[in-house]
Parts: sequence; structure tokens; C-alpha cells
Amino acid sequence: MKVLGIETSCDETGVAVYDTARPGPEGLLAHALYSQVALHAEYGGVVPELASRDHVRKLLPLVRQTLAEAGLSTADLDGVAYTAGPGLVGALLVGAGVARSLAWALEIPAVAVHHMEGHLLAPLLEDPELAPPFVALLVSGGHTQLVAVEALGQYRLLGETLDDAAGEAFDKTAKMMGLPYPGGPELARLAESGTPGAYRFSRPMTDRPGLDFSFSGLKTQVLLAWQGSDRSQQTRADIARGFEDAVVETLAIKCGRALDAAGCDTLVVAGGVGANKRLRARLEAMAAERGGRVRFPRPALCTDNGAMIAFAGALRLAAGQREAAAVQVAPRWDMASLPAL
Repeated sequence: MKVLGIETSCDETGVAVYDTARPGPEGLLAHALYSQVALHAEYGGVVPELASRDHVRKLLPLVRQTLAEAGLSTADLDGVAYTAGPGLVGALLVGAGVARSLAWALEIPAVAVHHMEGHLLAPLLEDPELAPPFVALLVSGGHTQLVAVEALGQYRLLGETLDDAAGEAFDKTAKMMGLPYPGGPELARLAESGTPGAYRFSRPMTDRPGLDFSFSGLKTQVLLAWQGSDRSQQTRADIARGFEDAVVETLAIKCGRALDAAGCDTLVVAGGVGANKRLRARLEAMAAERGGRVRFPRPALCTDNGAMIAFAGALRLAAGQREAAAVQVAPRWDMASLPAL
């Protein structure tokens, strides 16, 4: 099957075509991504109505571009997959509306994809030998979750954040320190020139049992340190390094506990924060110490993208899943409720 994937859950418009006849990365025939960062930078965060309007402007041109790069026409498609949630309802409706319209006009099946399942399955797109059971760390601007993957489509939540997601904490901390939007990547770049240990912040909720996360108190510690500092460029870098080290170490500790709880030795990491270099290095070291392994998608597939939706959708279409003609989205959607593949 040649499946068109459409991702419009927030502030990035992603389109891709995946061919199930070519397993692994070769199956990704083409993909394109448009980021709305410049649009929202003026406001210091995502404005939902502006995001929806920009998806309307960009989605169809991206579909045409992606099909052209793949050397295909709409007549060559066998299915359409689209992000139906979770996400911003207006943004989701743009992608769902286009996907359902295409499927109806072409008389091909359409399937709704859970955004976080797309992230979770992205490493399998590049490593076809990777198979459950494993533990997945889903870490992004909107989610920080540990999930036991017992089989494809069978997910058990082990722990999640009680307040801010890790990516959200990165962005808010960067904003407190006056870094430009989007703050998370800027803070990570700044941390590269920071002095390790110059500032040491707590590793939240690692001093007690459990697999849940909390980053709100860590943000407060950073704010107090920043307000009491000389605010020089080096101090800013040192505080950024201290914050990043705290988040990375917290995630590593919890991942180790999750592997123990699930009885697994394989960790899969997905989501935008999964592109963080220090996190990747720390989790690789943790896995090596345990005699296990960790798998990441390439950095370009860590952030929101159409490739992960096309791939996840192809798996569900191959399993016989189909959607009715109605355009429906789910801004809140429990991944544990998904049908097994």
C-alpha cells in the first residue's frame, strides 16, 4: 500500500508517503514539513487560530509537493492516514478534513492516527527489526510519558508528568531567562557552553518510588537562581546547563526504573525532546550499563512530522482498520484505548 500521511496537530504541517512494499526507511518515498515557528514567534507561543489558518494555507501545496517528489499522483495512493488527536482541535480538523475529502474522492480508505502512537512507532520506521516488548519514553512539548509496549497497539501507561511536560519546561525556563522563541532548542544550544556543576538543581521525584514526573518545582528553582545571579552570558549558560542536566538525569533515572518494572531491556525514545544530544548520550550510557539497548528515530523524525503518521497509518490500514466518512477528531485521546494491531 502507498499511504499518504498528514500531520496537523499543532504548529507544524507534515506530509509524507510511505510504501509498505519497501520495509524500513526505503519505504518512506517522500516527506515534507512546514514549521510555523516564525509565525508564532511574535507572540512567544502557539496561537491556535493562527495555527489553524496556516495549516489551511500550507497543507494542499505540501501534499502536491510530496506526491511530486515521490513521483506519484493521487491515483497511485491506496490509503490516507491523518492525525486525529491529541492536539489543537482547529488544527486537527484541517488535516482530518483534507484527508477525509481525499479518501472520499479517490474511493480509498482513511484511518485516524493517534499522534503519540505515531511518535512511538517512528523508531520502527527506521529499524524494522525492532519489535515489542519494550518501554517507550514519549517526551515532547506536550507529553512526558513512560509506556510499556507489550505488542503493537497494546500500550500500558507506567508513568506521566503531573504538571509540565519536559519540552514545555524547557520552553518556559528559556522564556524566563529571556531566550528567543522557541526556547527549548535555544536553551539546549546555550547549555553546550555552560560549566557542568556550576549550578545543581534537584532531580524531581527521584527520591521516592514511582514513575511519574514533575517539572514545575524545577522551573521555580531555576527562576530563583536566575533572579539572584549576575545575569551575565556565562551565568545564563551555566544555569541552562544545570537545568538541562537535571531534566536529563531525571528522565534517565525514571527510564531505568521503568525498564525494571516492565522486565524489558529495550528502551525506545520518541518526541521532540528525543532530539536533545545530552539526553541521547545519557540514555545510551544508561542502556549500556544495564546490558540493554536504546533506539531513537533520526532527529528530523523526533519532532512532529508526516512520516510517522504515514507509517503508523499504514500499519493500521494493513490490519484492516478503517474510518467512517464523518470528519472526527479527538483533542484528548487516551492511547490505551486504541485497538490492538
